[in-house]
Amino acid sequence: MTSYIIRRLFYMVPTLLIISIISFIIIQLPPGDFITSYIASLQQSGTQVSQSIIDSMRQRYGLNQPIYVQYFKWITGVVQGDLGMSFERNKPVAEIIGERITLTAIVSITSMAFSWVFGLIIGAYSAVRQYSLFDYIWTFFGFLGRSIPNFMLALIFMYISVWTFGTGAGGLFSPQYANAPWSMAKVVDLLKHLWVPVIVVGTAGTAGVIRIMRANLLDQLGQPYVKAARAKGLREWKLILKYPFRVAINPLISNLGFLFPRIVSGTIITGVVLGLPTTGPMLLQALLAQDMYLAGSFILIIASLTVFGVLISDILLAWSDPRIRYD
Repeated sequence: MTSYIIRRLFYMVPTLLIISIISFIIIQLPPGDFITSYIASLQQSGTQVSQSIIDSMRQRYGLNQPIYVQYFKWITGVVQGDLGMSFERNKPVAEIIGERITLTAIVSITSMAFSWVFGLIIGAYSAVRQYSLFDYIWTFFGFLGRSIPNFMLALIFMYISVWTFGTGAGGLFSPQYANAPWSMAKVVDLLKHLWVPVIVVGTAGTAGVIRIMRANLLDQLGQPYVKAARAKGLREWKLILKYPFRVAINPLISNLGFLFPRIVSGTIITGVVLGLPTTGPMLLQALLAQDMYLAGSFILIIASLTVFGVLISDILLAWSDPRIRYD
């Protein structure tokens, strides 16, 4: 296992290098660049900019250089811990990402915990009580949660939050706490607003976990080893948790690696609809503005977490299922 982990860590380096090259090229594929978008927005407001000023701005941001020079300058800084400067915000990229990553992690981790806890419990109980009223109800809600877009749920819960609880659902804080330093009152205000994005983001995830857990556990409950264990008099719930449950959870563990990037990226469209101060809407704005250092750094961080997360899920699979071994 140790040699396998070392080999996988070694493979991560060229993988991330190739991802950084492809993402940097794709960001610059649309016509124009950040200066083009910036000048267009100025001209829409009636401000005219001379060609000499445009040329000086391109030289200042290094956009007059070939794309491979721009990439080499950026990736060299990344290796040294410098993610570059954001064109649009005129601040270091690391500082911009750091400002929002805490709130993004709070929303994402809480939503994922909500999905897994409720999804595993409901999915397992539905499989054990197959074709019961409980099973029919949660199967219906499972299909409903998978079919309704998150942004529509966001609009519904915003309405419920305002008219039922009198709490504005937009953002994660009330106006008086948005820019205030952290305190117990601000934490309480965060908890009052947090339930809306957690339920909205976690609904689709919960529905997916329920369906996967129910289907896999039903398949395992029909296996001969379960019947043999029952014949030996093993208690039902002890039998289910010790053997079929561990096997049924394997597909969920294998997808665990793809949850890691969500801790940083969050849910972009839901974040825009709810006005969340998370990294998702910021990434969308960086792509629209062709802020290549900010967008490229986001994508590289997400790719790194994906590759690392897949390695963690593979290790957890070998730990949870003794039949899985890596040469």
